[in-house]
Amino acid sequence: MAFSRLYDGPEPSRINKWLGQTGVCSRREADALIADGLVSIDGEVVTDAGRKIEPGQTLTLSDRAETALAAGITVVMNKPVGYVSGQPEPDKIPAVRLLTAANLIGPGAVPAADASLPPIGRLDEDSRGLLMLSSDGVVAKAVIGPESRLDKEYLVRVAGDVTEKKLALLRHGIMLDGRQLKYARVSRMEQQRLRFVLTEGRNRQIRRMCEHADLEVTDLLRVRIGPIRLDGLDEGRWRLLTPEERTALLA
Repeated sequence: MAFSRLYDGPEPSRINKWLGQTGVCSRREADALIADGLVSIDGEVVTDAGRKIEPGQTLTLSDRAETALAAGITVVMNKPVGYVSGQPEPDKIPAVRLLTAANLIGPGAVPAADASLPPIGRLDEDSRGLLMLSSDGVVAKAVIGPESRLDKEYLVRVAGDVTEKKLALLRHGIMLDGRQLKYARVSRMEQQRLRFVLTEGRNRQIRRMCEHADLEVTDLLRVRIGPIRLDGLDEGRWRLLTPEERTALLA
């Protein structure tokens, strides 16, 4: 089944930029897919590399595009605070800078300097923990595709008075960008430490949820994406996704 995704951004966006930001593929790969006639919007094949997608439109990648994107690798990383997940601004440090031989855990080789490894499930510069970078389009679809049911787990330290009323609000009842959030599993581990389990990934979602509940996030650590856990991976280190883990993600 072809990969499809509804664009819900507030303004029109270039197709290659949007695909790169959401981790489906790099901008360069998106341009190549458009040139090969493998991208369509609302059923119409896109032929212009500069084409923008409008809010409410649906982008579809053909089966052949998915096959091309599947020939890649996936990196599992423990991202420190201060690194950005994707394409950085001039004064920001991209997480791919950490992909060195000295930081590698286990078997594998360092990806080429020009390798395209977009993030699948972004992690803010001010947040840390499990980050996956991948050139495997099938894995990207499994993690962030519209039919994905994978949940993500976070350990969050907050400042403010944590009450049962606020916990109930965090679990259900918050609107972001005019849309109701899906139910979140939120539990208290310690007085100022919470566990969040989400099945969606809106921009800076947990921080914005906490703001609605009059709480301030002081530390945010992602520890799990579906069956993939951060266990045993020190901060700043990385490894390759194993074939068994890939199978578990796709399952």
